Amino acid sequence: MVQEAIELFKQHQNVTVRKSTLKSYDKFLERFKAKFSLREVVSVTADDIGKFLEECSETLSRATRHLRYAQLKAFFNYVIETSDLNIKNPCNAGVLFKTFKNVCHRPREILDKETVDEIIFNAKSIRDRLILELQARCGLRIGEVLNLRVSDVTGRKLIIQEPSRVRTPK
Repeated sequence: MVQEAIELFKQHQNVTVRKSTLKSYDKFLERFKAKFSLREVVSVTADDIGKFLEECSETLSRATRHLRYAQLKAFFNYVIETSDLNIKNPCNAGVLFKTFKNVCHRPREILDKETVDEIIFNAKSIRDRLILELQARCGLRIGEVLNLRVSDVTGRKLIIQEPSRVRTPK
């Protein structure tokens, strides 16, 4: 049954994923459970999933729609693997993949040094120029620059009290 499979999946997630991931899955899986709780996992079709995803995500951004699709796909992968079900993941249907595919982001354009220097030189106020200098020369994010205080500067050293978390590549 779908309801039992969701409970099993949630128990697995409590041990293996972060709280933010749990929170992201929780409400979505509850909606899925409300719709399909009395059905067997093997009876859920790609059409059922497509209709459900459309209902749940019609007002959401394309990236969020893809996330919801990926979450359901992960749920079905887990259930199929742990229960030794001899079925194909219904989320692997080509129609669903195309409908909920991820957005392709354009690569960021990197400015050359001369352009950055010109932008800094053309800043109207000293404050703006200092902010741009700190961002360009020190690699600081805007939030880090705006949180700086006079006490953070010692001679030629700058101490960032709460730097943004460094993202590690996966």
